[in-house]
Amino acid sequence: MRKATLIVFCFLSLISWAQEDPFAGKLGSWNVLNVSKDFNKTFGVFAEAQLRSLSFYNEFHYYEFKGGFHYDLDSVFSFIVGAGRYDTYSSGGNFETPVKNQEIRSWGEFRIRHEFRKTRLDHRYRAEQRFTSNGYRNRFRYRLSLTVPINNLEIKKGVAYVQCWNELFFTDKATYFERNRIYLGIGRKMTDHLTIQSGYLHQFDYNLTDETGRDFLQIAISIDL
Repeated sequence: MRKATLIVFCFLSLISWAQEDPFAGKLGSWNVLNVSKDFNKTFGVFAEAQLRSLSFYNEFHYYEFKGGFHYDLDSVFSFIVGAGRYDTYSSGGNFETPVKNQEIRSWGEFRIRHEFRKTRLDHRYRAEQRFTSNGYRNRFRYRLSLTVPINNLEIKKGVAYVQCWNELFFTDKATYFERNRIYLGIGRKMTDHLTIQSGYLHQFDYNLTDETGRDFLQIAISIDL
């Protein structure tokens, strides 16, 4: 029942994606670099940079820089606080002006982890405070992700894994629902300190103008110091 529920959740938005889309067939790039440092079993810090383009490594239109800290209550519950800078440019070129949105964002999030044999299930609840060039906004996000190692019972050095997730975005003003993202990818823990992951991400925007683009090839590099 858990697996069936997850499958239904991850593919619920496919009905919406069947509609005509001006960006259909146009694959963008979504690049992530994450660096983290754990000081002990409960407390650590992180920094992350992202760079996105509307076509394949061309028409770069978005970047973000952020950082924060996490506190693990135990192996199941975690709390994270962060802040960052997020800029979105016009489409049609590389960092094409005028800038569509400049944003300073802070957030707090709560994570719950479950493990069933090889399978890891993660719930992420996030509340964001967005100070944008288009005004202040609140936003609330929920992400459900599933991670399954391929060649071992746990993810460690030399182990590959499959990951899929679906994330929903809401606000406290009508029309309330803003965005849906779904992702399917594969990763490998190259060393004890380096993980590389790549996959396909589809983004459906209901009523947003601060970021365009629908389909992305995502490449993420995670460095654990």
